[in-house]
Amino acid sequence: MEELTNVNKRAHKLILNNRRTCNLTGINDVLSFDEHEIILETEQGMLMIKGNDLHVSRLMLDKGEVDVDGRIDSFTYSEQTGAGTKGDSLLARLFK
Repeated sequence: MEELTNVNKRAHKLILNNRRTCNLTGINDVLSFDEHEIILETEQGMLMIKGNDLHVSRLMLDKGEVDVDGRIDSFTYSEQTGAGTKGDSLLARLFK
């Protein structure tokens, strides 16, 4: 039973290099992004990346991988509210 659960989930990893580049795995979806903020749905909950001149340089959702470039100031995780839950209500809770 436990093997089935692990097959469906990807390992979530975050590698930050000199606060300029970031490689992430275990990404389910990119909810929004602009040059100051990127919001991702990960296997470990919602992740908000804040900074300046942020760019999603590589996006491979089929593999669950995202690369981000720019000046990265912070990472903030919030609890995942349920499997597959997306929408404004989740984003509203994230920004409270």
